[in-house]
Amino acid sequence: MPGPYTRANPFPAKIAVNRSLCGEDSEKDTRHFELDLKGWGLNYEVGDSMTVWPTNDPALVEEIIAKVGAKGDEPVKGPAGEKTLREVLFRDCRITQTAPKFLQAIVAKAVNGAPLLTELLKPERKQDLDTYLWGMEVIDFLIEHPSIKWTPQEFVDTVAKLLPRMYSISSSLKAHPDQVHFTIDVVHYESRGRMRKGVCSTFLAERAKDGAVPVFPNTSKFRLPKDGKTPIIMVGPGTGIAPFRAFLQERRATGATGKNWLFFGSQHQHCNYFYKDELEKMNSDGFLTKLDCAWSRDSSEKSYVQHRMLNCADEIWKWMDAESAHLFVCGDARRMAKDVDAALRKIAQENGGKSEEQTNEYVEKLKADKRYKRDVY
Repeated sequence: MPGPYTRANPFPAKIAVNRSLCGEDSEKDTRHFELDLKGWGLNYEVGDSMTVWPTNDPALVEEIIAKVGAKGDEPVKGPAGEKTLREVLFRDCRITQTAPKFLQAIVAKAVNGAPLLTELLKPERKQDLDTYLWGMEVIDFLIEHPSIKWTPQEFVDTVAKLLPRMYSISSSLKAHPDQVHFTIDVVHYESRGRMRKGVCSTFLAERAKDGAVPVFPNTSKFRLPKDGKTPIIMVGPGTGIAPFRAFLQERRATGATGKNWLFFGSQHQHCNYFYKDELEKMNSDGFLTKLDCAWSRDSSEKSYVQHRMLNCADEIWKWMDAESAHLFVCGDARRMAKDVDAALRKIAQENGGKSEEQTNEYVEKLKADKRYKRDVY
């Protein structure tokens, strides 16, 4: 269906580039994707994310159809209307993570009543349930309870809707017209003797080679300062580098003269230094004013971006205090962003001579003035 393109009618992009950013010894599979947006007629800004609508792994769909005791061509009503069971499981249903309705159906239908699951579904056992469910998928419960009889419609009614994923954009339209770039960790892991796959990351990496990738932009407040003379400090370990690659492309394309400082971190320098050639060229020609990298597995003492920040405390304080730099953080919310925030507060306290109370006020003012922004997940 042609445009106008909307969230309800996303643009059918094509993957033009799908290349590894990792060397041979890497424990991770991080990829650089370039999607062709020719004919789109829409816009996005650096700092935005892109919504991607994946489909499920066809092999897993077929396995589930077999375990449910169906053929796949039965008509069912799914989250997006009536289709065959196969089509609904492929396009519209979340067939990996379990939904509460599915777990309750297992308890209700199991011959023995599934006593462990019955106990874990009590509200006060939520944390224990989460621990139990880690690495378990719908297929595991179907395998464990072969005696349960399902009609195709009954099964579809217990699973959740397949939701799109959002990825930070790692390119600027000014540098790459008619394209959008992503920097994505492709998720593969083993649990309970089965290999698991991240739905959207493996859709992009393995299953969308020739087909359309439905995309639509998602506007963000993660924006560069309006004045191109303003210095920026960017902290983006791992795939958190994505928006900062876009920021640098944008600043170069618009002739921004403000200083640029990037903190990047990953596991190993020799196989996880994403965009090494690009970054080192920008650094050597003076556009990327400072480039500080942290490699967490290259020595017995782990080094992370917050450690590099503390090593540069004097200069960070000078940029923030005397030069009114903007600080941006992108990546893991659970640990990295907290550790970077703690490092910023320590720098303000020790290098700025502030009390704890004054430090908290200072950081809150940075946020209010839009000089400290985070895109964390």
